[in-house]
Amino acid sequence: MKVLSNLRNRLRKNLLKNQSGQGATEYILLLVVVVGLVMAFGPKIKKTMSDKMADLDTSIQGVKATEN
Repeated sequence: MKVLSNLRNRLRKNLLKNQSGQGATEYILLLVVVVGLVMAFGPKIKKTMSDKMADLDTSIQGVKATEN
């Protein structure tokens, strides 16, 4: 019985120290958060960027018109 108890205690200590899979888990969680943010705010960002690009195009056309 003593041998099994020692084996169990060593196994617990080793499992608590083993963090080899932690990096992959963190990357997956980070990827899930980024994808979630893109899905939540993607359409608003796309619309804002489209509006800003249209304003920039209008400004550029105005500058070109004053040069001629």
